[in-house]
Amino acid sequence: MTCMTPVQAPLVEAKAVRHLYGKAEGANLLVLDNVDLTLNENEIVGLLGRSGSGKSTLLRSIAGLIKPTAGQIVFPPRPEGPTTVSMVFQSFALFPWLTVLQNVEVGLEAKGVRPDQRRKRALAAIDLIGLDGFENAYPKELSGGMRQRVGLARALVVDPSILLMDEPFSALDVLTAETLRTDLLDLWSEGRMPIKSILMVTHNIEEAVLMCDRILVFSSNPGRVVSTIKVDLPQPRNRQDPAFRDLVERIYAQMTRPDQAPAARDGVFPGMGLGMVLPRVSTNVMAGLIETVHADPFDGRAPMSDLAQDLQYEADELFPIAETLQLLRLAEMREGDLVLTPTARRYAEADVDARKSIFAQQLLAHVPLAAHVRRVLDDRPSHMAPASRFRDELEDFMSSDYADQTLRAVTNWSRYAEAFSYDEGADRFSLEDAV
Repeated sequence: MTCMTPVQAPLVEAKAVRHLYGKAEGANLLVLDNVDLTLNENEIVGLLGRSGSGKSTLLRSIAGLIKPTAGQIVFPPRPEGPTTVSMVFQSFALFPWLTVLQNVEVGLEAKGVRPDQRRKRALAAIDLIGLDGFENAYPKELSGGMRQRVGLARALVVDPSILLMDEPFSALDVLTAETLRTDLLDLWSEGRMPIKSILMVTHNIEEAVLMCDRILVFSSNPGRVVSTIKVDLPQPRNRQDPAFRDLVERIYAQMTRPDQAPAARDGVFPGMGLGMVLPRVSTNVMAGLIETVHADPFDGRAPMSDLAQDLQYEADELFPIAETLQLLRLAEMREGDLVLTPTARRYAEADVDARKSIFAQQLLAHVPLAAHVRRVLDDRPSHMAPASRFRDELEDFMSSDYADQTLRAVTNWSRYAEAFSYDEGADRFSLEDAV
């Protein structure tokens, strides 16, 4: 008679999860659409995608902080008892008036654990994450990395089944983040943490490949899982390993596919209408990226993974710059590479005035909002118009915050291009100083 090993039930399942955020005027923003996820025991799973892909929304749904508009978050019954979760936030989320020890004890106190047991378990968690000796320090006395360690200890001390992490290293400098990642992986691989699995949100492709056993890649606006990537590389992983670099480049290629670009109301490039949220990308940053890709060793075509590594950008920082250049027809994203157009090559070699002229031509030809503002100013005898008029139009397509962000982006680009001017005090556009 053959004995079969019973298959363990998943720790958690997300089934057809859909989430909308409502606006006061009745419109809704769909951030997650029909998302499925299964988290099993003994794995680290990463949720990877650009801003607007709903990764944090899904994580908060699993944590029970928000309720999905549709679909289910299911914790299947398990022999050892109910599955529990604990969360580490990007912003540390410590109580500044409490000491390290008191911050770590908060969750235990909420669960009604006796004071002597609270102290014992909190001290053990503090020692585990490397903060022994800082029990009586306050958060203001700690560095960012140390504060995040307190957040990790607070999450672990309640013995959760699942550790949820929402961009836990993004607020830290590069070296501190690397140290904390390594320490966390060491604790995980040595089995010293009282958890069964980790589910983490990240914008950093290298971080996902470094830490995760499985990566779910999300599209944006709305967020959907477009691919699941199994990472078979042995731990500890070496960033310079050709297999590591190859996987990073494959993920960049996946995320730069045309169908992965953020959706606009009237489509994506070309044919984009007023309804697309525009990022606040500095013209100096755009110029710097053009110059970098134009120069050796790239000569006009650079792998996005190389640019991210050389410039110390996360994917969520690099993609908006690259997409803005694509919108302006100054670059294209092809199979994980950023490729400059002939216009961008001319821009890179031009003097200051010629650069402004080239940028103005691209802006007015390819950014509908900029062309719309300029057309209104040209048609008015005064050549002036209140900014509120355009802000109100944008709010037919997006939230007031996004409308303000989008208008500010076009304002800054137009000032650089001298396409039109903006008076902050009067909140008014004009053709003063325009060319």
